[in-house]
Amino acid sequence: MLDTRRIEAFLDTLRAERGAADNTIEAYRRDLEDASEFLNANRTSLVDAGERDLSAFVRDLHERGMSAATVSRRLSALRRFFRFQLGDNERQDNPTSRLDGPTFRRDPPDVLSREEVSQLIAAAEGPEPSDLRTMCLIELLYGAGLRASECCDLPLSSLPAPTTTVLIVRGKGDKERITPLGKPALVALKNYMAVRETFFPKTAIRTTAMRYVFPSRGAGGRLTRRRLGQILEDLAVKAGIASERVTPHALRHAFATHLLSGGADLRAVQLLLGHADISTTQIYTHVVTDELRDLLEAAHPMARA
Repeated sequence: MLDTRRIEAFLDTLRAERGAADNTIEAYRRDLEDASEFLNANRTSLVDAGERDLSAFVRDLHERGMSAATVSRRLSALRRFFRFQLGDNERQDNPTSRLDGPTFRRDPPDVLSREEVSQLIAAAEGPEPSDLRTMCLIELLYGAGLRASECCDLPLSSLPAPTTTVLIVRGKGDKERITPLGKPALVALKNYMAVRETFFPKTAIRTTAMRYVFPSRGAGGRLTRRRLGQILEDLAVKAGIASERVTPHALRHAFATHLLSGGADLRAVQLLLGHADISTTQIYTHVVTDELRDLLEAAHPMARA
């Protein structure tokens, strides 16, 4: 089927030229295959679709009750696919050029306060190897702003050399970035590394597990994102915080927001987070702006007039 061949060619280009992550590739595949299925049911194909066909697909997405953000992402996938088609001389026009995406407001994330993060850190304290691992995870997610996948996939080779205090993190799109570690994170990492071997499996995957900072007895040999989420849920309950608010991404959000509210430069935070586009980082400025507005309303004499 032509649609399938062209979608695969497009995905191969994303892998080879853009270094797109596997999760990104699969998201594009799902979005484009969904469009192809709809268009085939309506007696056309993705590769031959015109503007009217794609408008009908976008209407169908709305009728299915998809959010504005999801519709916008699907449309973005289509635009990128047809730009690829143009570049490969498979089309002479771009049927997405005049399609309007939905307008939506991206709300700032619900950010854990400094006090709540302190509660989590206090709840993580303990002498057991599991306690030391949890403390290390908190320090890397909140103290260094790592993504869940970056944390779980962290290889031993990324750890700071004896004379340095930085991690070498491989993030989205297989791009590397340097992430400095503060003293608490370095101490937590040192304490955890002293007991790390207790998490090694005794099976054939032991050799694989030894490559990772956070080994596991699971099939992959390393801590999974699901298990990481469970560890944080348990910690949240222990700290007296709603478990749905304590996720790996919530700690990354807190890292960025607390840096900005402390006066950090936006572009510096962008580099620390590994964002390709600064507009992604700017979502955190809304939270900081809200905090400053509340402070102004509470403390400025004119606000009480």
